[in-house]
Amino acid sequence: MNYNNDSVRRQDRLLSEEEAVALLRVGEFGVLSMVSEQSGGYGIPLSFAFDGEVIYFHCAPEGEKLKALAANNRVSFCVIGKTRVIPDQFTTAYESVLVNGTVALDLSDSEKLHALELILDKYSPDDKAVGMKYAEKSFQRTCVIRLDIASVSGKCKVTK
Repeated sequence: MNYNNDSVRRQDRLLSEEEAVALLRVGEFGVLSMVSEQSGGYGIPLSFAFDGEVIYFHCAPEGEKLKALAANNRVSFCVIGKTRVIPDQFTTAYESVLVNGTVALDLSDSEKLHALELILDKYSPDDKAVGMKYAEKSFQRTCVIRLDIASVSGKCKVTK
C-alpha cells in the first residue's frame, strides 16, 4: 500500500500508517466519490471491506454508480472514524483516511464470493453461515466492486 501524507496540508495532524490501516479495517462506512456524466461530482456512502490490499463494495447490478464507474474508473474513497464536536472550541475532533485509486467491475465468481465473505466477516460475524447462504442465493443479482488502491493518506485532530 502506498501510504503517502506528503500532500496533506496540516502535517501536524497526520495519522500513522498503522492508524490508517486500522481505520480501513474497522471503519463502518465511507464515501465513494466519482464523476457522473449526468450530475458531475457524485459521492455515495457505502459499507466496505478492506483485505489489506484492496477494498470491496457490493451493490445492485445496475444504477447510476455503475454507469459512472464504467465511464471513468478513477475514484476517491473517504472513511471517517470517530468524531466529536467541541462546541466551546468551535472545532471537531476527527480521524479520516482518503484512498485514491481505480475500480474493477468485472470480477471472477471466486473473487466476488471472497469479497462477500469479507463483508460478512466484518458486519455479521455471528450470522456468517446464514449470510453465506443468502450471498449464494442472491449471487447472480449482486455486483461486487474492487477498489485497487493507488495511494492512501490519513489525518486526525486530537483535542483535549
